[in-house]
Amino acid sequence: MAAKLTILLTNDDGYFAPGIAALRKSLAKIARVITVAPDRDRSGASHSLTVTRPLRLKKLESDFYIIDGTPTDAVMVSVNYLLKKKPDLVISGINGGANMGEDVTYSGTVAAAIEGALFGIDSIAVSLTGNGHTDYSKAAMFTRRIAKIVAQNGLPEGVLLNINVPDDPRTDIKKYAITRLGKRVYEDIITEKIDPRGNSYLWIAGKMKVTGKGPDTDYGAIERKIISITPLAIDTTATDFMPALSKWRI
Repeated sequence: MAAKLTILLTNDDGYFAPGIAALRKSLAKIARVITVAPDRDRSGASHSLTVTRPLRLKKLESDFYIIDGTPTDAVMVSVNYLLKKKPDLVISGINGGANMGEDVTYSGTVAAAIEGALFGIDSIAVSLTGNGHTDYSKAAMFTRRIAKIVAQNGLPEGVLLNINVPDDPRTDIKKYAITRLGKRVYEDIITEKIDPRGNSYLWIAGKMKVTGKGPDTDYGAIERKIISITPLAIDTTATDFMPALSKWRI
């Protein structure tokens, strides 16, 4: 009999988020799930690492820990301190909101999977698109399904999977597309407000405008109400530009 999988589960929405709870329950059917998640919402943390203060790791219950750091911290501490050996998979999510296009560069959800891949662990980031999420069951079921496949087949070195699931109860988890990242821009990004003392403060938000949503992109798949699976590579070298750059006289 094959040994039971071990999955390290984290997120960027915080340990209390419904997405990670749904995923923990679903993955427990196929694996030992060790949850190490931020103690608060760390959305937008990207691949940041805490190096200017100590980190505190607290055990809530068996195989469930919280850390007062970023999603990257959670993976770093788990692999290098908490766990006796590397997990079979690192899974990050389910994020409440899409992580598509350039937004993957800001995402703490995706960054946790990147950190797992840096350690040579097959890693998956999962997000549920839209707003006002109440049902993560379809996304959790699909993640469990693909986790088994990844565990069987493995991923290439330096590659992780970024999955976006439509927030629609009619989503068929058997329908998916292998996609590339789309492109979007934000308009009116910075909003200035005035506090009760008359001082100004700023919010980073803005309205998203998708400018690249061809049928082969993550945005295109979600627009068609099917699951998007985007393989991401850690190596971001612009190799196509290297020959031209080498001709520059610097």
